[in-house]
Amino acid sequence: MWGQRHLRYLKQHRKGLYSELLISGKLNDYLAVYKRAGRGKCFSRLVKQLAEKEGVTEALKAEHLMLWVQKMNSIRNTAMEVVSNDLIYA
Repeated sequence: MWGQRHLRYLKQHRKGLYSELLISGKLNDYLAVYKRAGRGKCFSRLVKQLAEKEGVTEALKAEHLMLWVQKMNSIRNTAMEVVSNDLIYA
């Protein structure tokens, strides 16, 4: 998903960079770095959104640490599944 969009962007709007990366054999490495960066941003944003939706707050952390840890682990697992599925099936 991210890699395909970025590749299309490079081909259409950054033709010089695309050609340079392609000729030098560095295009796949460039796209892999871009994909990892995008996955990290998406993962962090999704964790934050899910935590807000579930009411997992700093107040909960201060009052019931173990419950907060359980909920955050569940949220992170869910976010990882979503991001991984987007990468695999995009």
